[in-house]
Amino acid sequence: MNNKIMKLAINEAKKAYKKGEVPVGAVIAKNNKVVALAHNEVEKKKNCTLHAEIIAITKASKKVKNWRLNDCEMYVTLEPCAMCAAAIELSRISKIYFLIKKDKNIKINDKKYIYVEDNDFNKKILNLIQTFFKSKR
Repeated sequence: MNNKIMKLAINEAKKAYKKGEVPVGAVIAKNNKVVALAHNEVEKKKNCTLHAEIIAITKASKKVKNWRLNDCEMYVTLEPCAMCAAAIELSRISKIYFLIKKDKNIKINDKKYIYVEDNDFNKKILNLIQTFFKSKR
């Protein structure tokens, strides 16, 4: 796991938060080089499929000119939902590093998903998500 890349995912989540989106950020890297950065854009574009992971996959595929993202890794601030997990599986991303676990474990391939326990990172994202949802209630 590359801490610098995970920090970029956290920065993307902060961008989403500032825009009134659920604060999730995602980064796709290949050989520790960033290929794509994204954050949720569901509210902005009024499209329920525009999760950070889906946007990152779209950008990465365009950049590498291939829908197969072999040897790429995704860094995401929240464990992917079922839709995103399916897209990740189809895109052939090799590993997914995430910071916050969801209650329901819906992953397709457990060997690919790596829960990152970094208290500083986890606290930052958990605080951001909790603050976001408290402001909506």
